[in-house]
Amino acid sequence: MSVQRNPTYPILVVDDERAALDGFEIALATAGYTNVTAIEDSRNVLSFLEGHKVELILLDLIMPHVSGGELLVEIRQRIPETPVIIVSAVNEIDSVVECMRNGATDYILKPVELEQFKSRVRTCLEFNELERENARLRASLLQESLQQPAAFDEIVTRSPKLCTIFRYCEAVAKSSKPILITGETGTGKELIARAVHRLSNRKGAFVAVNIAAFDDAMFADTLFGHVRGAFTGAESARPGLVEKAAGGTLFLDEIGDLPLVSQVKLLRLLQEQEYFPVGSDSMKKADVRILASTLKDLNTLKAEHLFREDLYYRLITHTVRLPPLRERLEDIKLLLDHFLAVEARELTMKIPTYHPELVNLLRAYAFPGNIRELRAMIANALTSHTSRMLSSESFKAYITNTNGPLPTPAAVVSIDPFATLRFDPEAMPKLKETTNRVAAILIEQAMTIAGGNQTVASRILGISQQALSLKLKKKSACGYGE
Repeated sequence: MSVQRNPTYPILVVDDERAALDGFEIALATAGYTNVTAIEDSRNVLSFLEGHKVELILLDLIMPHVSGGELLVEIRQRIPETPVIIVSAVNEIDSVVECMRNGATDYILKPVELEQFKSRVRTCLEFNELERENARLRASLLQESLQQPAAFDEIVTRSPKLCTIFRYCEAVAKSSKPILITGETGTGKELIARAVHRLSNRKGAFVAVNIAAFDDAMFADTLFGHVRGAFTGAESARPGLVEKAAGGTLFLDEIGDLPLVSQVKLLRLLQEQEYFPVGSDSMKKADVRILASTLKDLNTLKAEHLFREDLYYRLITHTVRLPPLRERLEDIKLLLDHFLAVEARELTMKIPTYHPELVNLLRAYAFPGNIRELRAMIANALTSHTSRMLSSESFKAYITNTNGPLPTPAAVVSIDPFATLRFDPEAMPKLKETTNRVAAILIEQAMTIAGGNQTVASRILGISQQALSLKLKKKSACGYGE
């Protein structure tokens, strides 16, 4: 498997001393930057830049033929968006001021202190990446269509809210920064993560793992792997998911459940792109994009000291909140048609028709389980389907009993709420009074199920909408059943 080089475009190092070039390449490699181009003759720099894009230029000042100061002026004129860091032994304030005036991003003195050098290079690259992301975000706000709609083919929608989210995902997909995806269960967080991976053009694999039930030992072993003899039973070394996702994307589901001690290890991976396999003292570099999702409010967990602040601020650089299905009512019919086709194909049966009021019934339901719950309801309805038109009975039964399991068709048929009615023979209620009270109870429950929608409630009760409207007006005027 080929691993994507980091960064995407090379870091160009220009110095007339071969030993200095070798030292810079080693220092950059230890920081995880493997895509480095070195030029010893300053006369070759401009011709190289004509045919190659670069991420960053490290430029010496005092060189024969063409000085670093001259090159800096030419570079800023030709590619002003590319950052240039001057790395020189010239420790004069006038030289520093002139270079900064001519567009240098930073000025580092030789001899270079390794950790300071790596930190300032990293800061420069991150700032440059942030500038590009801001430019893409500004562009995405001005356009209404997606550049790569095929990346979202797995998501069935025509919701304007989701289309806005798709454009945001396009803008940040190529970033190396994490993305935090929030939303209720069943809203499609992993589908969004997969779409971001496709848009990122990263060459490695998409690897997903649910870490909700992980303790620290399991988290470290799963993500970072272990060496032989790390613990009892570790008879051979095993790579972790970080290594399996090298050059690609690692999706951490339910990150809000991660123990505090494990959060420290994840923070190091995010900040330094490095980790230690279990049982090893040798640090490994990682080239992996982290996407994370959660049902929980990380801000609340942070306030309760259950989630580290530094990790929280690392994760929320880019945040996507997926709306629940009740905020995407325009998608109900699309999803109903889609899942009917999918489930019918799996059951090798014809796709059934359904009454239009089924859509209204579903739109009136809150769907705490969102798309996943809707699909389960549809699959259950198809298992009892026998006629040309899909019955709404299993949907109605499920909606009235959302805390229980999906009812079987037999259970739906056998339910008779009137079979258990018993009255005291000495105090038998009058028929008209009883009829009015039962009617009031049925109407109240139907209106609750339908979310106040009279059309849907009338279908549940088996009467016309006009008749229901009259009964509601009568109830309001007379107060029967109260």
